[in-house]
Formats: sequence, C-alpha cells, structure tokens
Amino acid sequence: MDIIDDVSNTIIKASTNLSKDKHDALKKAISIEDNENALWALNQILENYNVATKTKFPLCDDTGIPHVIIEIGEKREITGELIAQINEGIEKGLNKLPARPMAVKGNDIERIEQSSGLYDAPGKMKPPSFLIDSFEDDSTYKQNIDSDTLNIHFILEGGGPEIRAKTYRVYHKRSSKNVINTAVKWLGDSLKMLGCTPSIPVIGIGRTHYEASSLLLKSLVYGNLNSQSDLEQYVTQELNKTNIGPLGFGGKTTVLGSFVNVGNQRASGVRIVSVRPSCFVEPRVATLNL
Repeated sequence: MDIIDDVSNTIIKASTNLSKDKHDALKKAISIEDNENALWALNQILENYNVATKTKFPLCDDTGIPHVIIEIGEKREITGELIAQINEGIEKGLNKLPARPMAVKGNDIERIEQSSGLYDAPGKMKPPSFLIDSFEDDSTYKQNIDSDTLNIHFILEGGGPEIRAKTYRVYHKRSSKNVINTAVKWLGDSLKMLGCTPSIPVIGIGRTHYEASSLLLKSLVYGNLNSQSDLEQYVTQELNKTNIGPLGFGGKTTVLGSFVNVGNQRASGVRIVSVRPSCFVEPRVATLNL
C-alpha cells in the first residue's frame, strides 16, 4: 500500500464527490419545491455535483482547508512516519486536484496582513493539528471503535462557512430549547449572509471552545441526513421557516438537514456552543481505511 498516493486520491475524492445521503436530500428538495427560481437553483446545484463527480473537478472554486480526524482502535498505532505520509499525501492531492492556491507566505505579521503574497502551489495549504477519535464518549455521534480500527477522515472546509461560523457560551437556564434556539438564531443570521444555500448547518455543544468545535467537526464525518435525530429535525424545520431558500431565492429549502452533536457536559450555568453554516458543496468528506 502506498499511503501517500492513497491519501492523495482520498483528498481528490473529498473535493469531487457527493455523499449518497446528501444526494438523496437534494433530490427530495427538488421534488417538493414549487418556487420556480429556487427549483432552478437546486437543479443547477445537482448538475454541478454530477459534472464534478464525472470529471473529477472540484465541487467549488473554494477548494477548502484540509482537516484530518484519525479514528484509531487500541491495537493500532500512529507513528511519526504515518503523520508525515498523511501530510505529504495531502500536499500531493491538493496539487494534483488542483486546488486553488490560497496559502499565505511570510512571518507572523505578514501572514496576518497577507502582505507577502501567496504560494503558487495549492499543496502549501497545510492542515491544522489532527484530531484523534479513540474512545467511546457520551456524544451524540459516539463511535464504537473496535481494536483493529484505523480510519483517516479528510474534511475540506470552505472559507465562506468559516467566516459565518461562531463559537460562544450560552446560559442554558436548565432548558435545552434555550440552547438550541440560541444556536438556531445564530445560524439564521449567518445563513442570510452565506449566499451558498441550501446549507447543512452543524452544531457542537461541549464544555470548552475546543471541545465544541471538535464535536462540530466530528459530526461532519459521522452525521447522516438519512438518519436525523429529533433535535436535528427541529433545527432543520426552524431554519427552513426563514424562507431564505437556495442561493437566497426563497422557497422551502434553506437547509437540507442538520447535524447536532452534544458532548460531555459539566456542572455549570453555561454550555459552549459552536455553529457552522456549511455551504451547498459541504460537507466535503472522504475516508481512507488502513
């Protein structure tokens, strides 16, 4: 097995393929939409998906920032060599795709100010630190990870949804609805400005900002539009009442579904909530099983 090539091909798959549950959700949205402009937009989005899959072209010009979740059982190991191979495979995949050159050059100040320009090679867009999922926690999307598991999940995160995302504290007031409705309000405000609807909004609820963001990220991998919890159905129904619709044209489908991942909590008056209004090409996810 050539892990570098396998990682490269998995990155390309994440950028160019649509998951079955999202394809099903889009087809369902098309079947119930009666707003002429919204129906046109949904059909154009479906055509874009089909062309990208057939030609192996990126689903979107914003080819995204790579994120990695490693799912590992107790009998498997992660070595420094494997991490280096994953990073090399990501770089190769982004160059081969090709992704859009977006990595910023320079020292700390220059990178903040974007004053020294961009790297020409798309593969310079390096991933942040990897997230390790190795045990069965109490989260909504907890995984039954057997001892021989070693899965590497690749997620491509677009800039638009990141700009509209938010992680902050919510006073729960001993009411889950208070927490969820606050998250829905944040998402409703951000979806008005996103432009790239219909969305699959994502919510992570944890004890710290890191944990809430991690729960959000994991739900992009483990969530399924064909299997929605009561909380997820509620979020979807509330956001579809906004009538923002596909590309802001109005209509019944502002969101195709939702992912809500509730993690471990602590005795406190607040919950840390992270929300992200994914654009219509997301989640862009592919998995390599080793």
